[in-house]
Amino acid sequence: MARLVTDVQPGDAEISVYSLLNRRQLKQRDLFICESLPAIESALEAGITPVSFLMEKRHVTGKAARLLERLPDIDVYAPGDEVIKDICGMELSRGVLCAMKRPPEKRPEDVLTGARRIAVLEDVRDDTNMGAIFRNAAALGMDALLLTRGSADPYSRRSVRVSMGAVFRLPFAFVPAADASFMALLRQSGFERVALALKKDSVEISAVRAEKIAFFLGNEGEGLKEETVGMCDRCAVIPIARGVDSLNVATAAAIAFYLSQK
Repeated sequence: MARLVTDVQPGDAEISVYSLLNRRQLKQRDLFICESLPAIESALEAGITPVSFLMEKRHVTGKAARLLERLPDIDVYAPGDEVIKDICGMELSRGVLCAMKRPPEKRPEDVLTGARRIAVLEDVRDDTNMGAIFRNAAALGMDALLLTRGSADPYSRRSVRVSMGAVFRLPFAFVPAADASFMALLRQSGFERVALALKKDSVEISAVRAEKIAFFLGNEGEGLKEETVGMCDRCAVIPIARGVDSLNVATAAAIAFYLSQK
């Protein structure tokens, strides 16, 4: 059985990871926080190492009991609900948090090997959008995601939760930017590079067909950078009704991913 610790206070060093540390501090410690049992189980199945748990007492012998039986050497902090709120700064919406070791980053070359359908996310900064894109990509059979360094952290607490654990199942890697060397890597790997961008020569997304395809999606406010669009092989658009400015990036991604299956 895991080691149960109930006598813990917000200022205790051993639970400091669960307080409102900023993301940089978490990354410096090579940790991230995973919320909800389904997401935690997905992370464990992917081989990610758990460090400790923070949970409501009722879950120790309730819905988390079977999981804890598999982890006999881990600390489980289960103080009262008010203490948990003081530690986290909020009530737990799913009742269970797990501090986990951040896995080593993959190289772009690693995730491209054997891939046919990928997406490149350029500075997609919203955690919810990031998690939704991962979930959509996993559900619609995409092979990998590549993210520029200006993008949200897939291992942020909200991204992990929204993705329903897809961030642990779908290979991804970071790239410094969509620059000439990266574009050359995609070309040499046989990918047609398709920018989702409204240009005079854009085609409807349903007309895009390629043996290997890389969709480029830009950030929520500004879309893709002009230089990125200029380095792609073609541009594609999703027709929408008049008077509507644009689709949410996660929605646009889902449509592109779905149509590229055909």
